[in-house]
Amino acid sequence: MFLLKSRREREKIIVSEMIRMYCAGNHPNHVGLCEQCLGLSVYSEKRLLSCMYGDKKPVCKECPVHCYSPQKRGQMKHVMRYSGPRMIYRKPAYAILHIFDNLTAPKSKSVAKRNTKYA
Repeated sequence: MFLLKSRREREKIIVSEMIRMYCAGNHPNHVGLCEQCLGLSVYSEKRLLSCMYGDKKPVCKECPVHCYSPQKRGQMKHVMRYSGPRMIYRKPAYAILHIFDNLTAPKSKSVAKRNTKYA
């Protein structure tokens, strides 16, 4: 069952669903994922599974270690901006659990230092 999986496994499922949703909406001429979206999905899964924080990882946007390359990070932001609002209608359980996971994820202390450095 989806709820019983580890946080990292749930995040992997949710991110792959968001990429699938993005690809279906923006690249409708493909069956399944297009080559670009498949590459992003494989890359994100590899990065998630090799996260140094394991299941105690902070939310990626607040993590002090950016393991995505700048190009892939930009692609993922684009995917999440497209898929995020649609998740609540198409996969409400995933959306609610994703929000809950983000609220309960450990906060990174070095992020607060980094944000105040340029203030």
